[in-house]
Amino acid sequence: MEWWKDAIIYQIYPRSFQDSNGDGIGDIPGIISRLDHLQELGVGAIWLSPVYPSPNDDNGYDISDYKNINPEYGTLEDMDRLILEAKRRGIRILMDLVINHTSTKHAWFEKSRRRIEPYTDYYYWAPGNPDGTLPNNWTGFFGEDCWQWDDVRGEYYLHLFARTQADLNYHCPQVLDEVKDVLRFWLDRGVAGFRCDVINLLWKDSLADGEKRLALTGLEHYLSLPETHGILRQLRKVLDGYRAFTVGETVFVTPEMARDLCAEDRGELNMVFSFEHMECDQRFIKWLKRDFRPKAFFECLIKWQKELPWNTIYLENHDQPRSIPRFGSNSWWRESGKLLATLVLTLRGTPFIYQGQEIGMVDFDFDGVDQLDDVESRNVNRLLSAYHVPEGLRWRIISRTSRDNARTPMQWDDGPNAGFTTADKAWLGVNRNFHFINLADQENDPDSIWNWYKDLAKLRGEREVLRRGDFLWLECTHRVFVYRRRLGAESVTVALNFSGRPARVGSRGRLLRSNYHRDGFDGRLQPWEAVILEDV
Repeated sequence: MEWWKDAIIYQIYPRSFQDSNGDGIGDIPGIISRLDHLQELGVGAIWLSPVYPSPNDDNGYDISDYKNINPEYGTLEDMDRLILEAKRRGIRILMDLVINHTSTKHAWFEKSRRRIEPYTDYYYWAPGNPDGTLPNNWTGFFGEDCWQWDDVRGEYYLHLFARTQADLNYHCPQVLDEVKDVLRFWLDRGVAGFRCDVINLLWKDSLADGEKRLALTGLEHYLSLPETHGILRQLRKVLDGYRAFTVGETVFVTPEMARDLCAEDRGELNMVFSFEHMECDQRFIKWLKRDFRPKAFFECLIKWQKELPWNTIYLENHDQPRSIPRFGSNSWWRESGKLLATLVLTLRGTPFIYQGQEIGMVDFDFDGVDQLDDVESRNVNRLLSAYHVPEGLRWRIISRTSRDNARTPMQWDDGPNAGFTTADKAWLGVNRNFHFINLADQENDPDSIWNWYKDLAKLRGEREVLRRGDFLWLECTHRVFVYRRRLGAESVTVALNFSGRPARVGSRGRLLRSNYHRDGFDGRLQPWEAVILEDV
């Protein structure tokens, strides 16, 4: 039986989780000190965002050495201790595998730019056009073009993300051999698997010009190409020798594409992160937001529940704004936070919880761009400025979309810096609401979001129907979502009111849980109420 179908997986952004040495930056010993918190929550595995050496142009997603630990976070010995201490608590460790690109500070790149064999073709290099233009018209994910001139090599290199993240060239066979070696290095140390960053972009079929788009011109030359599937099958042969688990971050996938990536008989990934449900509030591109539309959100969830045998269930990660202001309501903070927890822990699939989600952390309360660290947000600000977008409007756009919304330090208590660090200042600003949103206060409050997460995790562990049952949707309106989980003769119904007004549903049953105090259920839902009913 696959352990990952029963587990709750918790993502840690190490830089912001817990600082143990007072330098203002979270670290691995800090994570170890908080493992009991995760065990109490019912976590079965930790997905650890990158802890490798890195210049931190993209906070660790620009890796300069795949086989070591960034000194900011600790040592390899600390990592070994984390794996051991987590195992003692029944918790597995998943590393973040970033193999579409490396940092330009990686030794491979330094040798490639100097044409030192066998590294000469480890990356995509190209001369400029005779008229002085870039090698092609592609545009990247961070709001800039995809080519950077290198004086040492005398050519441009490709970067789909930040200019210090050079794309690896899988046309060069040695690159895949290097990646296999990285997998073995960490699997031999005891990690249980990997979360695979932008994993469906690995293969570029050519460097020809792309069809012009509002964003991501050139996408057709690298999105989910057949050769990428071949790469994943080769990596899976290594992983299967360790019975390791993989979940892929997959850009712009449809359910059909997702099935091709994770169908059991294809031997590629175990699961994928899709993004469609996270894009229901977007206009054209990520940075242009519209008001959240619950019905479109529900319909998207239904589609993926029906069309994929198994889903990742998530509402937050290190790249997304917080879920309560996005899908819930700050005005109904406690109620909507519990409702969203109910959704994540009762849909069919593996739940992923992002640090701070379990206490209802919300978006940052920064005052301007100068307080941001996120490279994507800074690039977007420069792009909008170049198009003469007024500063106030730029900030409105960026503040709603910035990845730093999810990266503010974890709020452990109401002491200095929310208990995250003893330093005078954390690496990124602490949200000022830590005085009333923090773990210590919620631990002593039976009605808290924290205790609701704990209770639902326990219920999910006790009820196999919530872990393995089939999914059937019953109601889907502009604000009400009702669905049933069924396994054999056992059946449970979940009813959710995504609005600040009362609502009615047709379902009845024995009340198992409600985020309001009530003895039974008569079909009436209070604002932002979530109920779980045992069908009788």
